[in-house]
Amino acid sequence: MPESPLNSSPYEVLGVAASASQEELRRAFRKALRETHPDTGGDPARFTAVQLAWERVGTVEDRAAYDAGRSGTEGHPVYTANPTAPRQDTRPRARSYGHPGGWRRERYLEQLREWVGRGVDIDDPYDPALVRSAPREIRRTLADALAEEATARILGGLGIGFTIWHDVATGHPEDKLDHVVLGPTGLWALLSEDFGGPVRVRRGELIGEAVGHERPVHDLAARAKALSRQARVKVTGLVVVLPDDSLDEPIASLGSVRGAAVVAVRRSVLGTLLRGGIAGAAPIGGNELFDVRTRLASSIRFV
Repeated sequence: MPESPLNSSPYEVLGVAASASQEELRRAFRKALRETHPDTGGDPARFTAVQLAWERVGTVEDRAAYDAGRSGTEGHPVYTANPTAPRQDTRPRARSYGHPGGWRRERYLEQLREWVGRGVDIDDPYDPALVRSAPREIRRTLADALAEEATARILGGLGIGFTIWHDVATGHPEDKLDHVVLGPTGLWALLSEDFGGPVRVRRGELIGEAVGHERPVHDLAARAKALSRQARVKVTGLVVVLPDDSLDEPIASLGSVRGAAVVAVRRSVLGTLLRGGIAGAAPIGGNELFDVRTRLASSIRFV
């Protein structure tokens, strides 16, 4: 997955302006190393962040690549919508409907135009320098679009036993379900989130400085309830999908809502969770699976 737009830039980590000279950058790096080194009482996480920042801009070549928005060996801007990549295997994919991340991408472009100013030409709305300078609200919208696209790539690999709907309407476009997944292990309602920081669990909700006053589990439950009423189906589980470094454990249980298990998961273990299901949840098969799929197909609308 591309770097999150919510991540601090290497310059912010090192405490210098993006226009700093290479020598100023080097001095800032050495100072930050001394201040954050664990042997002198520094924060290990901050120490690691300083080293990673230097790896990205420590040489003239690496810095030029970072400033130009190139990622690794591809040379593409890191935030652009991913082109259709050639399939690396011939295994059947899950049936998928809707455009993952599409609504968030459109919303990002709208917010960006309003912020820059109407009538002002934007050569590249995904230019890394422009993205980094945008207000957090705008960067958060793009981060969520990228998160939805990353989740969708994992869901597509679940196989032909699964059917997936993306960007499912449950009311106002902001109140959408990012993904609805139906398979032998049940019916799942998913949100893909990137808060740009660590997330904790408290009293059945996700909290943290980056989460702020948002209530993602409450929102997911309300949207899943709307889907259940709309399609006359029962949801097996509610899943909030997070970047791996946002959650301390691979799968965090948040209890249940109206009989549906609620969990937060690292994105890397999402496929394992959906294939294996949750203990105590009854599998769906045969005629029941066909009936639920038919109900969803006839009632789901996209934002």
